[in-house]
Amino acid sequence: MEYGRYRRRKVAARMDYLYTLYDALVSINVPTDKARAVVEAMERDMGTTLATKNDLLLLDQKLLRIEQRLDSRCEAIEQRLEAVKHSLEKDMEVLKSSMIVRLGSIQVVTIGLLFAALKLT
Repeated sequence: MEYGRYRRRKVAARMDYLYTLYDALVSINVPTDKARAVVEAMERDMGTTLATKNDLLLLDQKLLRIEQRLDSRCEAIEQRLEAVKHSLEKDMEVLKSSMIVRLGSIQVVTIGLLFAALKLT
């Protein structure tokens, strides 16, 4: 309801402006058909190419909604990345422990082989 009232006021203000422009053109002896053509061309341009305050407010609202969706998606991605990081850290710890056990085993076997080789000589 309020948008309709705003729209009527905007149209009325634009029409007042166009009538004033028409009157000004006629007052400086521009033929009425040419003055009307200028006013109609301006009205077309004003209706199709110029942004109103309401247009900008709507655009701002859309951009805000897009930004909020992007923020929400970024948060979800950050949470997933954090989970992957945590999982990788656990896997690295397991691999580290496994490597320590294997290297220890290799050292024990190597020392055993060295002692065995020394006893044979």
